[in-house]
Amino acid sequence: MFFKDVVGQENIKSRLIRSVQEQRISHAQLFSGHSGTGKLAMALAYAQYVSCKNRSETDSCGTCPSCHKYQKMAHPDLHFVFPIFNAKQFNKPVSDDFLPQWREKVLANPYFELSDWLSHIDAGNAQGEIYERESESILRKLNLKSFESEFKVMIIWLPEKMNIACSNKLLKMIEEPPSKTLFILVTENEEGVIGTIRSRAQLVKFPFVDNQSIKNALLKIEGVDPAIVPDAVHLASGSYLKALSYLSPSEEEQFYFQKFQEMMRFAYARQVKDMIDWADEMAKIGRDKQKAFFAASLRLVREYFVSNMKRSEIVYMNRAEKDWGKKFAPFINERNIVAFADEFELAIKHISMNGNPRIVFMDTGLRMVRLIKR
Repeated sequence: MFFKDVVGQENIKSRLIRSVQEQRISHAQLFSGHSGTGKLAMALAYAQYVSCKNRSETDSCGTCPSCHKYQKMAHPDLHFVFPIFNAKQFNKPVSDDFLPQWREKVLANPYFELSDWLSHIDAGNAQGEIYERESESILRKLNLKSFESEFKVMIIWLPEKMNIACSNKLLKMIEEPPSKTLFILVTENEEGVIGTIRSRAQLVKFPFVDNQSIKNALLKIEGVDPAIVPDAVHLASGSYLKALSYLSPSEEEQFYFQKFQEMMRFAYARQVKDMIDWADEMAKIGRDKQKAFFAASLRLVREYFVSNMKRSEIVYMNRAEKDWGKKFAPFINERNIVAFADEFELAIKHISMNGNPRIVFMDTGLRMVRLIKR
């Protein structure tokens, strides 16, 4: 990964490059920001630059043996930790057991979310976690001497998914790191990382990506229709990932929208039996996807409410959502918008607290019956 391949974030690129050139590399860095701002891509570009044998003033060379290995994510001094699940084919799995799938996913596109990753590894109902046993694997790798590079690099994606035991063991390693070790923690929930780790890592805050950088990146994609790029940039709200989803909605996004439509249709028609069947289906999709569905529903009701104000510049929906909203949006109004939002936020909370998903979906669906005709 090169710095030039990271969308926007020029100030952070300059800062990281300068730290390498001035030999002021902090041994633990926390890359924090919203989804789609390029944190993982930047971590990979930074690690490649640190290890490059012929780096320039702006990027790694791309031709030295180190760069060739980094571009395949097969460098012996590059290590990864990321959320996984207890797959049956492994006895007490760790991240290395899923490394081939991880390389495949990241090399295809380093801009993705946890739900995309869990779908890629067929996690089913599992939420994705970094287990305590992962800390033993980290310690074993980092206590070895580096093979080729000056630094051993450990990229931890979503450290907020570490259980507390693993976090505490990682803290000890960060407090007393092995020689020439670089930890890069990539988080979307800074507060979810234990405070003692946050206090010992150098924070790198990723802002939203500027519109011009997103536009330029989209126009470079082969076969993209330039006419829809402005809408994609508008919908992105600073997230390159959202811009990509506008051009080509993922299967999950289409699924959530379809299920939202079904829920509202059954509620409007008071089709209780169909709502029960719908709740049974949604109860089987896994807790991360269940929370993502309610988050998508929360976004949609807010967007449909705003669209009633005839202010297109502050509406953020894709074409399919806008088209369906021409008839549905009037049902979301000042009398029920707050109640709709409260119900979806409560559902997310209950799913997060391991509530029975069938009951949560059934209860939420039935409450839609009452709210949709207010």
